[in-house]
This record gives sequence, C-alpha cells and structure tokens, in this order.
Amino acid sequence: MSKISILFLLLSISFSSIAQEFMQPSHPVGKVEGNIKLDGKLNEPSWINAPLLTNLKTTVPVEGGMPSGKTEVRVLAEAKNIYFSVVCFDSEPSKIVSFSKLRDANLNNEDHIRIVIDPSKDGQSGYIFAVNPSGARYDALVSRRGESENKNWDGVWEAKTRITESGWVVEIKIPIQSINYKKSLTEWGFNIERRIQRNQETIRWSNVKRDQWFTQTSKAGLITNLPVFSYGIGTNIRPSIVGNYSETGPASDAGEGSVVKFQPSLDINQRIGSNITSSLTANTDFAETEVDSRQTNLTRFPLFFPEKRSFFLEGADIFEFGLGLRRDLVPFFSRRIGLFEGTQIPIILGGKINGRINKTAFGGLIVGTDAVSTPDTSISKTQMGVVRVRQNIMKESSFGLIGTFGDPTGRQGSYLGGFDYTYQTTSFKGNKNVLIGATALYTNRKDLSGDQTAFSFKFDYPNDLWDLSFTYLRIGDAFDPSLGFVPRKAINRYRLGVVYAPRPEWELVRQMFNELFLSYVSDLEGNWESYQIFTAPINWRFESGDRVEANFVPTGENLPFDFEIAEGVIIPTAAYHFIRYRGEVGFAAKRKVNGQASWWFGSFYDGNLDTYEIELNWNPFKILTFEFQGIRNIGSLPGGNFDQTLIGGRVRLNVTPDLQLNSFVQYDTDTKSVGVNSRLHYIFLPLGDIFVVYNHNTVQDLNENWQLNSSQLIIKARYTFRL
Repeated sequence: MSKISILFLLLSISFSSIAQEFMQPSHPVGKVEGNIKLDGKLNEPSWINAPLLTNLKTTVPVEGGMPSGKTEVRVLAEAKNIYFSVVCFDSEPSKIVSFSKLRDANLNNEDHIRIVIDPSKDGQSGYIFAVNPSGARYDALVSRRGESENKNWDGVWEAKTRITESGWVVEIKIPIQSINYKKSLTEWGFNIERRIQRNQETIRWSNVKRDQWFTQTSKAGLITNLPVFSYGIGTNIRPSIVGNYSETGPASDAGEGSVVKFQPSLDINQRIGSNITSSLTANTDFAETEVDSRQTNLTRFPLFFPEKRSFFLEGADIFEFGLGLRRDLVPFFSRRIGLFEGTQIPIILGGKINGRINKTAFGGLIVGTDAVSTPDTSISKTQMGVVRVRQNIMKESSFGLIGTFGDPTGRQGSYLGGFDYTYQTTSFKGNKNVLIGATALYTNRKDLSGDQTAFSFKFDYPNDLWDLSFTYLRIGDAFDPSLGFVPRKAINRYRLGVVYAPRPEWELVRQMFNELFLSYVSDLEGNWESYQIFTAPINWRFESGDRVEANFVPTGENLPFDFEIAEGVIIPTAAYHFIRYRGEVGFAAKRKVNGQASWWFGSFYDGNLDTYEIELNWNPFKILTFEFQGIRNIGSLPGGNFDQTLIGGRVRLNVTPDLQLNSFVQYDTDTKSVGVNSRLHYIFLPLGDIFVVYNHNTVQDLNENWQLNSSQLIIKARYTFRL
C-alpha cells in the first residue's frame, strides 16, 4: 500500500471517530380513502384525516428560528401513488413572488416548496420535486450525495396550486412507476423546504443547519407507515413519431435543397424489481432537446456542454465518478455518443440498466450508432458502452469502479478502467461537512503511447462559515479516453480554496464571502504552465437579495506554442504574467426586472482585455418572460486587436405549466450567424406530449449579405403506455 493510500485511510478513520450520530425526525403518512382530485383544495376526507406536520424552522436568516409564516404538510400513500400537500400561510399573499410556469425553471428566485425523498434510504441518493405558487414544476436527481442536483432528469408527476386569501396551497401526486425504491422499506428519507423570497427566508423540517445542504438525504427525516407499493407489470412503452421538414440554403456546405422525413422511434422501460430499471431505445430521436447556448472561448482548451438527452439522463447520478474532478476530467461523458463535432450521429439501438441492490448502485449502457459521412470526416458504424458499480460503505461514503469501451469514430482497442473512493461525513464535530476523495484511471487505444493514467485527490470542508478545499490532479500525456472529456492533458494541477463567509449583524448585509482560490498547473516534469490567484475582497449579499462583488486576479500563462485567440490574432510562445480585475452587481430576482452585470478589465497576456457581461430578466406578467444575455470581448494585443460579441435573447410564453412556447435567438460575431430555436411543448396528458420545434440559421457572407444556412420544422408526438 502506498504512503498516499495509508494517509488517505488514516484521515478517513480520524474523521469517522469524530463524527456524531444524527437523530432523524419522523412523520407518519396517512391512508388514501376514496379518490384524490388534484385541485389544491384539500377537501377530501383523506387530507382532512391525514397526520399534520407543522414544526418547520428557519435556516436563514436565523438558524433554527421561527418562520414568518406557518407551513402545514401532509403525506398520503396508496399502492400506486404517493401524495404530498403543503399549505403555505402568508399574511400578505399579494406580495408572493412567483412568475415562472416553465418546466424545470430556476425556482430559487421565487417563493416555492421543495421536497426531497430517498426511496432507497441509503442516505446518498434521492429525488427532488419543487413547485412554485404559479404551478411551475421542477424535478431533479440528488447528485454527488447532495452536493449538487441533476436538473435535466424529468419524471412523470403532477402538481396543482392555488393562491388563497391566507397564502398558497400545493398538491402533488407522484406515481410509484416514476421512481425506483427499495421494496422492503416501510419508511423513506424525506425532507421539505419552503422559500419566502421577499423575506429572503428559507424554512426546513429536518436538517435546519446552514452547514448542510437540503439535498443531503443522510440528514433528511423519515416518512413512516408506508404501504406495500405496487408498480404493476412495470413496463413503460413510449412510441414516438417525428415529422421533419428541412431546407438548406446557399450558405450550407451541402448546397440548396429540401427534405421531408417521417421517423418512428421507440423507448421501452422495464422494471426488474422495484429498484432496478432496464431501458431499450430504437431509432432514437432527440428532436425536442433544446439547443446549446453559445459560448465564447478565450482559452486554448475545449468548452464543456452539458447532457440534455433524456435516454442518457435516466440514472445519471449512478454514472457520476470521483470527487472534485468537476470538468477537468470526466471519464464517461455521454455527449460523446451520438454527437461528433456538432454533427448528430444516428443511434440505431441502445440498451441501459441501472438501479440499486441493498448498498450497491450499478449501471450499464451499450449503444450502437450508424455510419455518417460529412465533408470533413467519415464515421463507420460502431458500438460503445459503460459499466459503473458503486458500493456504499459506512453511512455516507462509497467506493466504486467504472469501465468504458468503444470509440465514437471507430478507432480500435479503446477502453477505460478506473476506481474511486469518497469518504463523507455530515456530522464532523456535530454538524460539519467533510469529504475526502481519491481516484485512479487508466485508458488504452491502439493509437496511444505514453502515460495513459490519471490520478486525483481532494479534501473538502464545505460549510457555511468556512469552506476549505484542496485538490490535486495528475493527467498523463496519453490519457485520452474515447468516451470521456479531458480538456487538458500532461499536467499536475493543484487547487486551494479558502472562503470565510461571516453573517455580520448589520442592517443591510446578509452575508460576506471573503474568497481566495489558488490554482497552479505544471507539466509532468514540474515546469510551470499556468497559475491563477482569484481573490474576492468584496462579495456581499444584501438583505434585499442584491449582491455586489469585486475581484483581483493575478494570472500567469507559459504558452508552449503560438496561440490564436481570435481570427488572425496570434499570441506568441512565451511566459506571461498579468492581472485581471472584475466588478459585478446582481439585482434580486424578486423584482420584475432583475439580473446581473459585470466588467472584467486589466492586462491580458502582453496586451489588454475588457469583457462586459450582462444578464437581464423581465417578468411583466406571470405568463410572459423576457431574457437577455450578452458578452463582449474587446482585446488589444501586439499581435492584433479583436472585438467579439455574443448576444442571446429568449422569450417564454408560459400559458400554463403544461403549455409553453419558448423562442431563443443567438448571434455571435465569430461565426457571423443568427440562430433561432422556437419550441412549443404541450403536455396534453401526464403521459403524453407534443413538441413543435422550428430552427432557422442564417449566415453573413463576405459582402455582409445574409444567406440561409438551414431551416427546419419538426413535429414530434409521443405517449407512454404504462402496464
């Protein structure tokens, strides 16, 4: 055993010995008597007779304080469904902050309630459901043991709300078929949180400590007296039909022309027990997926874009790997499958299985893609897959294995194998978080030679007053996983983070974040490549919800080769030391007009750079939202000047939570193109929906004339049959 492994084990044991047990509160569920009509009225006998939960306390502004408004929670359960109702009393209902109706909208800036359940009762996973007073629904998977959440997951569930003279009411129905659960359990992990936005007030039932996250199911309470659930046969059959009219114009590489296609597809999910799901997808189409937001890139490394396709998101929490790797190293990045350099690769057939048995979580995926020929490349048919196993140990810790095989372009002999271990406690010295993680990975392919390994270690102390972290990452020069994302190879990376965030007893300031983040990168021989010292002497959150921040950021780059930062603008090979500054203000989302604006300025390599960023949201009515994002880079360098602009605007017409029209327009000066993505989504039944998508792209030619690149109209209808 290496010295690092021994040290890692000793640290885990030391922190385990200091951890203290957490006493979980519990609440019994009521029985369903007759039918439940989802209308937010709660006048059925089942609700009237259900046990009442009211003992919620504030997390902020006062830890463990009395809320400004009473909250009443009830839970009901029957064989095929579980129900939640929440009555949110408010002395001034006219001041309730609620403007979203969009599915998966960011509800953190509005009044809302959030529920987290842990149907496996493992303290490391779960489901999140949130609703605002306008009926907007948000759902997610608990990710990385509650440190984050995967909001791209979508389940089938219903919610109805009603604003009354005394506040607002929400009624929720979650079918058992929509979630995985451990069959033998009569109690689940459960917690509820309420946000009163105008008071900047957060209220919880369990785990009211600021040091912990609401989504940490190890700190959730319990709902008890659950019945024996039944998921029926456990089969979900979802056929889809897609009609697609596409047209290419003179700006397209393929030339002018039009094509009409009709394409059926099929998704089948089958329960293999209550906590295991298998999936099959055939002739898969992701026409309904929203387009990526464009990004500017002033680095010499590729950008990261998140996964949005539903087939890959189911069980995505199981495939997560490692602690603290962020976007520096992702061993399995599902966007490598079915997408190549912006070109969609048809998925012929895909299979997936994921679930949990006792304390073991596991997942497997195999996909076959079709051959594609483009003007730049030719890709043959290929198969790819991943296997992931994670074993929970102690109360909140785990170790696991991951393996992948296949290559999107058909390169031979490609595989990856790796190990990760994470120790976590939320009870260090009573209620503090501590995480310690380590990973080791090896990848191979016939065209690789050199160091094909990667290692990482992280210590993290993420708490409210002090947030301390240290990360070490080593990536070999030939570590190039075919199904992974590794933007920078052949490095040793060190990161140190220190955040001191007191809550002063001032009338206007809620919390002050004093931040210091040190990053240093060397090559494998120890020669320096990059460093950054990010400081935030001012980062204040006000009682109003507004914020202000100022940053001072010394930076260094030792370029090993000439770097083209913009078209025709070259930064020559050399060592550079420069200082960046930023001022930023944020405006509270409780206002109809809100957002943030920032200005980066100062030296940049051997010249200067000003970057202006703005995000504005205007909510004139509950059914209408306007969003605007813009960024402009103005650089002045000896190798040349550059001026980059990227703007995006989105209009959201949210007629109801089940009927929405969004139109997203983007333009950037690098590609000199305008892209429009308009998307109508109508959920006509909980199990059925229709999408109408229109994409239009135009490009400016050398004579500054606008020409059509492509235009596309897609209509997709799908329905899920549950057996």
